[in-house]
Amino acid sequence: MSETLEVDRRDKVMVVTFDTPERLNSITEDRLTDLEALLDEVEVDETLHALAFTGRGRAFCVGLDLDLLKRAFDDVAYFETVVRRLNGILLRIEALPFATIAAVNGYARAGGFELAIACDLLLIGEGASVGDNHAHVGVMPGGGSTQRLPRMVGSQRAKELIWSARWLTAEEAVAMGLALEAVPDDGLDARLDEWLDMLASRPRPLLSATKRAVAAADRLETAAGVEYEIQAFVDYLTHYPDARDGFRRSIDAG
Repeated sequence: MSETLEVDRRDKVMVVTFDTPERLNSITEDRLTDLEALLDEVEVDETLHALAFTGRGRAFCVGLDLDLLKRAFDDVAYFETVVRRLNGILLRIEALPFATIAAVNGYARAGGFELAIACDLLLIGEGASVGDNHAHVGVMPGGGSTQRLPRMVGSQRAKELIWSARWLTAEEAVAMGLALEAVPDDGLDARLDEWLDMLASRPRPLLSATKRAVAAADRLETAAGVEYEIQAFVDYLTHYPDARDGFRRSIDAG
């Protein structure tokens, strides 16, 4: 049973709440262990359509825990072990064959920010603040910001965000494409539920195939990417005949 996460399974979707508000939901070794166990479970669950992360209290997640960091800065080998575990978790989240959502309810910085941008969609409360923040203490990112941020906002903006270590408001995060939409803080859970209901209604093979095709766009030239999409489209129709049935039903319904 998880000590740091509250897991709410709702039919085809799951909501995971970081549940150590007294420590601003920081990342401890226990949390890394709990997230690894969670991923062991969801990776083999063929009924899930969406997985969401949010936080309890004033923070979504503020990155690595202070007690962990005190040890880590005295032992670089240990620090490397920790960041490799964290990155392994984030890569596994990105690779899940269904949708992932970060519902950012408060502060999200450093590793917590890096976890949020590893999700497919990022919803943000209007009162939330997010940022990489590592440079405030003279440290470069270790959880993927240098790789994910340029893909999301461009290389110049990524360097500005990392070097300045500044906090972004919800409005700024949406404007630069880091977040999909900002909603009133007291409406974040309801908006997340709307997204989860929509995703639960979509065929999981559709979510999976589309996610893979969109990811391919980062590594392929346009022509090669279009060919990838065509092949994925044909494969989808071949192995998921319900798609054709859905089209026919829509025609019949007018």
